[in-house]
Amino acid sequence: MARPVALGSRLAWYMLKNRLLKRRKRFPLVTMLEPLEACNLACEGCGRLREYEPVMHRRLTPDECAAVVGESGAPIVSVTGGEPTIHADIAEIVQRIVEQKRFVYLCTNGLLMARAMKQIPPSKYLCWVVHLDGTEERHDGAVSRAGVYATARKNIEDAIGQGYRVATNTTLYHGSDPDDLHTLWRDLTDLGFEGAMVSPAYEYETVPDQQLFLKRNEAIQTFKKVLDPVLTKGIRLYNSPLYLEFLRGEREFGTCVAWSTPTYTVMGWRNPCYTLADSHTPNLHDLMQDEVWERHGNAAKDRRCANCMMHSGFEAVTLLDAVTSLRGTAALVRASAFSPRAA
Repeated sequence: MARPVALGSRLAWYMLKNRLLKRRKRFPLVTMLEPLEACNLACEGCGRLREYEPVMHRRLTPDECAAVVGESGAPIVSVTGGEPTIHADIAEIVQRIVEQKRFVYLCTNGLLMARAMKQIPPSKYLCWVVHLDGTEERHDGAVSRAGVYATARKNIEDAIGQGYRVATNTTLYHGSDPDDLHTLWRDLTDLGFEGAMVSPAYEYETVPDQQLFLKRNEAIQTFKKVLDPVLTKGIRLYNSPLYLEFLRGEREFGTCVAWSTPTYTVMGWRNPCYTLADSHTPNLHDLMQDEVWERHGNAAKDRRCANCMMHSGFEAVTLLDAVTSLRGTAALVRASAFSPRAA
């Protein structure tokens, strides 16, 4: 299964229109929508459970969700949380976004997919993104519950069989096993999924066990093994090939563009970004201001950015460069030619 051609062309035109025609310095590429923060798992490395503990009971309505993604204008919406399939109105939320012809990535731990699929029909605009951090023993250990991997894998297989688009998301921590991840991704590639999204975990200060998180140099060494082009040959990887080079330490970016993936929660827009919430604001415009990004984006500006290599901040750097400069386009074409992707 391949991602829709319309997705790439729509995103490229959107970036060209905003950067070259409208001359906008900053604009959303992906809206991160968190209609709730509650979850049916309590993963050790999750910062959201601790950050939003006082408002776990709150929910965004379908009207609020539709208005937020309309305000953002981004062609891609990542519906996350928390666990969005817990939301009683998740089917209507997805439907309202799809009706706007935006591409929805519905992020889930996979436990309630079967129930949700009875209410949410397949669409080229919808892709399930199932979080898997390894094969059965590894993943169940990471989420501290037996049986999660088996349920998620069965639901992935059923979803693909029913015509849904399906991808996965894998977060790397200390102890992530490259061989185990290659086994996982080969199995999923054989099932026919669209690809594996990968990213190092962000070291949330609210998580008690800080030893879970990889420092930047450690992350690069880990990703050199996990994303070895020889060992991943034939595996479908979803991220931009230039972002994969960045993870392997083969490409450097001076600062992130986390403004490209603004995050809306039950408390409003996270300010400044998906990983950091110094405050919340009702106005998306507030996140696009120069004074915000004069204080954030790399370690020289904010020590909390020192080890961040997350796709929410860095993947868009490669995409924006590719559509606005010949040099960037050439780099993306060159990287794509040697990227480890299945046919």
